[in-house]
Amino acid sequence: MNKFLLTQFFIIVLSAPSMAQLMSVNENSLNQADIEFTPSELKSALNNEIDGLMTKVVKWRHHFHQYPELGNREFETSKYIAQILRDLGLEVNTGIAYTGLTAYIRGDNPGPLIALRADIDGLPVTEMTNLSYASKVTTQYQGNEVGVMHACGHDAHIAILLGVADFLSRNTDKLHGDILLIFQPAEEGPPEGEEGGAELMLKEGIFDEKPDVVFGLHVTNSYNGAVALKSGPAMASAEAFRINITGTQSHGSTPWASNDPIMAAFDIGTSLQTIISRRIDIRENPAVISVGIVKAGSRNNIIPETAMLEGTIRTFSKDISDLIHREMETIVTNIAEAHNVEAEVNYAVYGSYPVTFNDPELVDRYSKSLIEATNGIFTSDVSASTGAEDFSFFAQEVPGLYFWLGVNAEGVKSAPGNHTPYFVVHDSALDKGVKSFINLVSDYSADNSTN
Repeated sequence: MNKFLLTQFFIIVLSAPSMAQLMSVNENSLNQADIEFTPSELKSALNNEIDGLMTKVVKWRHHFHQYPELGNREFETSKYIAQILRDLGLEVNTGIAYTGLTAYIRGDNPGPLIALRADIDGLPVTEMTNLSYASKVTTQYQGNEVGVMHACGHDAHIAILLGVADFLSRNTDKLHGDILLIFQPAEEGPPEGEEGGAELMLKEGIFDEKPDVVFGLHVTNSYNGAVALKSGPAMASAEAFRINITGTQSHGSTPWASNDPIMAAFDIGTSLQTIISRRIDIRENPAVISVGIVKAGSRNNIIPETAMLEGTIRTFSKDISDLIHREMETIVTNIAEAHNVEAEVNYAVYGSYPVTFNDPELVDRYSKSLIEATNGIFTSDVSASTGAEDFSFFAQEVPGLYFWLGVNAEGVKSAPGNHTPYFVVHDSALDKGVKSFINLVSDYSADNSTN
């Protein structure tokens, strides 16, 4: 997932936060009496166990970080997760959507079925962090030798959810209801021509026993371990597009003998930006078109026969997405004609993600769970992110709540973002992820227990 830009924090003071935690945020103090927290045996037990539990969580994260794998190829990652879950006494379902897996934790007391999700794939990024456990893994991606890195923090997601599984599996006597653990592959997208991710897991039936709710999180590089939550549309829909251009090749010394696909690609790439700047009222309809790949040619003095552009479209509305498609077709067709080349646009070449939608009732009711988990370092005053997440498929099936966890070093105002080779997750922030999941489980099950 692309990096997040979250701003305008408020602090709810339950106990005094450090000065570093107060840096670069707006303080809006509320009295603890303004929020009624729900005590529970689970929360009390976690407070007693958290230090020992986090030792395991950190160890697991370092392992996953050192040995990342790309989407639909997370074979060793999946085996490692499965073994940990089996060691906890859980029955593990493997081979879902190629490399995904699930497991149930059955509570001793009646209550709802709560799904908790973590994504497990890495990215084709060569790590440059100099961590002692930095990835040295390389592999083939789209015909190129690439480094592999957990540059989006999915290693943290796996380790946090394993910590939750470890704790809950030993405290089923305090658990009301059941937990569905989802370890999902290919969140960053499956290889071209393959299905994958949340959509394929659903297609293969992981919600046949339908959960009452699904919770998920994502780490980001700011806010000193704070949690951020956006009600309603929280993240954009996303799809990749590819434009293939075919012209006539010639020697570079005689360009008049060519129909130059590179010049057509230049014009198309520039003109696509006018869709956002001149065709869409972005005051109410945020949207993004970005070209991320341009490929053409093999030698400096040859005008090639073909060129290719590939990019991403991000919107919060299907109507806007449809408008962008129509405008792209018009631009590509007319520019191709002007350059006397042929051009074709293909959409959703790696699949597409819907808008990630946070159920407003869940946000209203369970923000307090996250406030309590983070000792008050929390905000819901954030803008929707133009990043995308296939957690959205789960949240289309059942009510969902998806939150962000800041993992930059304490006192650091800014740090390299997700999807960069310098992205670092600081271990000291991970306990707030574990506590957030446990608080959500405890409070949701208390509200929906059949006792």
